[in-house]
Amino acid sequence: MNSVMLAAVAGLGQQDEANPLIRLRDRLASRGVNAELRDNNTALMVHRPEPGLPVWVFVGYGGAYYSWQSAERRHPVDDVEGAADVLAECVAK
Repeated sequence: MNSVMLAAVAGLGQQDEANPLIRLRDRLASRGVNAELRDNNTALMVHRPEPGLPVWVFVGYGGAYYSWQSAERRHPVDDVEGAADVLAECVAK
């Protein structure tokens, strides 16, 4: 595969990660939780309402799960509402 094809394939993989993260960011925003896409849309940085370290969320496990806290916590990407609820509760602590 030439370099152009490799770049295109890599871009498709990033888009597969970005779409679920964009949906999660939007659901968190509707709950008043500040989150922003980072690292070429491959990570979501979820800010805490009080001073403290943010929670970094990634799409992993073959695109099946949102994962955070070094992959100790995860939630299926097909349940965006549930993931937003869990993360909102997590950053509120």
